[in-house]
Amino acid sequence: MMAKRELSRRSLFAASATAALADPGQAAAQAVGVKKADLPDLTIKEVKVYVAELGNVRHLNNTETGEIVSIVTNSGIEGNMSIGNRASPSGEPRFLEYAKGRLLGKSALDVTSITPVPNTSRFSAYGALTAGRGGSPPGGVFRVGGGRGPAVTVPSGAVPAATAPLPGGGRGSMGGGYGGPGVGLTYLHDSIIDVCLWDILGKAVNRPIYQLLGGTKTRVMAYASSQHLPYVEDYAPDVLRAKAAGIRGYKIHPGGGQSANAPLRASYVGYMEEIRQVRKAAGDDYPLMFDGGGNVYSALKVGRLLDELGYLWYEDPIPTPDVEGLILLARELDVPLNIGEFIMDLHTFAVYIKRDALDIVRFIADNIGGITGGLRVSQLAAAFGLECQPHNWGNEMDLAVHFQLELAASTNYWFEMPWPMEYADRVYHKDKFRVDKDGYVNAPAEPGLGYPIDRDALDKIMVRIDR
Repeated sequence: MMAKRELSRRSLFAASATAALADPGQAAAQAVGVKKADLPDLTIKEVKVYVAELGNVRHLNNTETGEIVSIVTNSGIEGNMSIGNRASPSGEPRFLEYAKGRLLGKSALDVTSITPVPNTSRFSAYGALTAGRGGSPPGGVFRVGGGRGPAVTVPSGAVPAATAPLPGGGRGSMGGGYGGPGVGLTYLHDSIIDVCLWDILGKAVNRPIYQLLGGTKTRVMAYASSQHLPYVEDYAPDVLRAKAAGIRGYKIHPGGGQSANAPLRASYVGYMEEIRQVRKAAGDDYPLMFDGGGNVYSALKVGRLLDELGYLWYEDPIPTPDVEGLILLARELDVPLNIGEFIMDLHTFAVYIKRDALDIVRFIADNIGGITGGLRVSQLAAAFGLECQPHNWGNEMDLAVHFQLELAASTNYWFEMPWPMEYADRVYHKDKFRVDKDGYVNAPAEPGLGYPIDRDALDKIMVRIDR
């Protein structure tokens, strides 16, 4: 006789999340106790882009402009997501052309999320297995995941169209010395579409997205994610301001590692001084993190100091394609390596996990297929018992997407709060991301992404509507 299997909260999450991926409409209907056929008419009748003038706001992503995607159903439900961080300014005709071709006349329940095929870029699974060999990837047939994955035929030196570089760099490209091609526009467009469709689905059943994904949290603890400040001496006062504001941790984004009145020096030497000063100012028990890149030599120096001073993690210590270097650092350091912002597909996350090249799984939903892709990566991390940290940075919609995934993920414990907190604010959102008296960000009660657009405020800054 088969023993009865107990269902833990974690396995319940996995079951709920898997069901939501398999049939989002059914998951939404079940969340409110109705049949899928009873949902409103979710046939998509219109795709447009609101183009707004943001005015004097802090652009956490330098490429941010004022575009907001609108996907509208026959029943009048509108899904939204900002596009300005991900594509060219002044509207994105390629997005409109692509989205209308994919969506118009179809039910939101029938539009499948696109997962890009494994590619030959330095950030693909293939690139992870061959990093450091130099030159263009060879042609032929390869298998993802150490020879056990699907076979993919690739011509010599080719990069599939879905992963072609973004022109002009920006958030979609891997700048800052990380090299390699950027996220393909087609894939970014699919990520935006995916978020809008989940927003529609949540609004159709009057539930925030995380509840459709099986999430049961009501809040997530926040840490302050610093700006890249000019000088080493700027960070100790900054952590004290964050601590006084009630935020429960602080992550250093280092600047150039220089002091205001000192000779030039190697950046990592200044980073180490920042690390010491911030620990001294914050106190021995205050959670601290560090996000700063270099080479393997400097990362070992910095990482050993992080070990000594009890920092919680070391984020992106070296370029992501250097898998062998990451494996070495993970072996030599006690501080967990937080890796994944520059990984672009699920297969590659699996390779990095398999090869022990990371300790904490991090992702940007834009890069991996939106809500659907983020949930898949969260499930993969949970399957290996690894902490999962969605990336929070940008405007309020960027934060909202990742917060929904944080609330749904079983192994997520932190909300990355851009610091100062008001830098993420946009005039067209009344609700702002702030911590409560205990240092947590509380789950939204509004449906969909949870942070509705203030249409009156948006209309006042509207330049035009592209259709």
